[in-house]
Amino acid sequence: MDNGPKHTSKVVAKWLKDNKVKVLKWPSQSPDLNSIENVWAELKKRVRARRPTNLTQLHQLCQEEWAKIHPTYYGKLVEGYPKRLTQVKQFKSNATKY
Repeated sequence: MDNGPKHTSKVVAKWLKDNKVKVLKWPSQSPDLNSIENVWAELKKRVRARRPTNLTQLHQLCQEEWAKIHPTYYGKLVEGYPKRLTQVKQFKSNATKY
């Protein structure tokens, strides 16, 4: 849960509270704590470097570049999460140096 208004469901919030699930608080849309934001940024960088000229080519390049992202990239994002979490706490939810 990223505290973004469009991702906040009253039903889910109630269920979490009723079931005593502890939820970390962090800023919405924080790429430091949302690994998929880092993946999207990597994909965007790769596709932009190939300079698609139309929508069909953009679609094709997105698929090609997505397939080229090696699984170790995702593993590194997961492994680095504790460090990013510590930094976010240290910087009081402001952008980190990570």
